[in-house]
Amino acid sequence: MAKKGNRIQVILECTEQKESGVPGMSRYITTKNRKNTPARIERKKYNPFLKKVTLHKEIK
Repeated sequence: MAKKGNRIQVILECTEQKESGVPGMSRYITTKNRKNTPARIERKKYNPFLKKVTLHKEIK
């Protein structure tokens, strides 16, 4: 039987774009190890709508 993996897919969403009111939404899909990182992750990613690197947080 196959093991159930600890790696799960998560969605990262831009935090600055919500506050600015610019239309559209910057989202990225990535994976994380549930066992090593139980907390929500935060990454700096490029936002094409704002044309700069912004903080993206994991959403549920």
